[in-house]
Amino acid sequence: MAIIPRLVTPLLKRAAKSYPTVVVTGPRRAGKTTVLAHTFPGATVVPLDAPDVLAAVRADPRRFLDERRGVTILDEIQNAPELFAYLKERVDAEPRLKGRWLLTGSQEAPLMQRVSESLAGRAAVVGMLPLSAAESPKVSLLHGGFPEVVKRPRDRALWFESYLQTYLERDVRAVLNVRDLSTFRRFLSLLASRTGQMLNKADLAAPLGVTIPTIGEWIGVLEITGHLFVVPPYFENFGKRLVKTPKIVLADSGLACHLLGLTSSSEVERSPFKGALFEGYVAAEIVKSQLNKGQRRELYYFRDHQGLEVDFIFRQGSQMCVVEAKTTSTPLPRDAANLAHLAGRFPSPPRVLLVYRQGRQRAMTEAIAPGVRAVDVADFIRALNAR
Repeated sequence: MAIIPRLVTPLLKRAAKSYPTVVVTGPRRAGKTTVLAHTFPGATVVPLDAPDVLAAVRADPRRFLDERRGVTILDEIQNAPELFAYLKERVDAEPRLKGRWLLTGSQEAPLMQRVSESLAGRAAVVGMLPLSAAESPKVSLLHGGFPEVVKRPRDRALWFESYLQTYLERDVRAVLNVRDLSTFRRFLSLLASRTGQMLNKADLAAPLGVTIPTIGEWIGVLEITGHLFVVPPYFENFGKRLVKTPKIVLADSGLACHLLGLTSSSEVERSPFKGALFEGYVAAEIVKSQLNKGQRRELYYFRDHQGLEVDFIFRQGSQMCVVEAKTTSTPLPRDAANLAHLAGRFPSPPRVLLVYRQGRQRAMTEAIAPGVRAVDVADFIRALNAR
């Protein structure tokens, strides 16, 4: 099967030239191991989720590492936390040997805690999400960016259901002691129907019969494992009369569509969730571009008590960007007017964009206000990933 080139590859090469250890974090099946093996073709891949490999690690971790020769990819390192202390020992013994150990992990927060405790200053940490539309034209609102779905879209329903089962059984139970996985599965579907909305834990807790603190813990699990973005409001230089509640966005639109029971592009077009799904798709592309360049994930939204709301605010280079994502063919002039009004409140003029779906440029151009530019989502994604 052909390998899809990944935009994170140059970052991985730079990291391996500067650090003894490179840690790649992100959701399960995002392509972490594949991109490492393709970027470093001489490396040996060691799967730490295999029972026999884990048994060898636990029997004698020092000997296990002694037996590794050359560049080694330790896949799913969170399964063998006992290795971190011994990795530190080897890195300290050969500090000039760069790119020797390449680690992948699916549970970002617990993994990062172990890295900070054992490999601080010795490891480069690279975040990675599923494929961007800049990496494959087959990435779409319906299919999302998981490589196996992009390559075999006809099998998407079976793949997503199998993925959810694996995720629930492994990652969720590894982070939380969730006894009733069926309730958590219903929580995921309910959450998909709230993507793009402000987080209301009580609204999520009531239909599931769980407590508000439980919802907070479950949101945390999804964020830790790379399946959810919690988008905070933007406060800087805007006074106090602002909404302070964060928004929630599922990180992969294909997974969100599956959880909502949407099986075709025509169903997406008819769905009342179409706008929210597109908003999530745009959010994911922004975050992917940031991570692929080695930047900190930084994404905000804006809403005040007078009803002025804009989907996303983020920094691109030295300039702030203000973005509204729209799917309608005839958007209200109010959308562009809101963007222009908010732009005027920044101390330095931001880049202001109304991002629309492909084929809508003529209709959108009529709604543009001074200083607001309408862009096709494909052009927007290309600009995000320009080096």
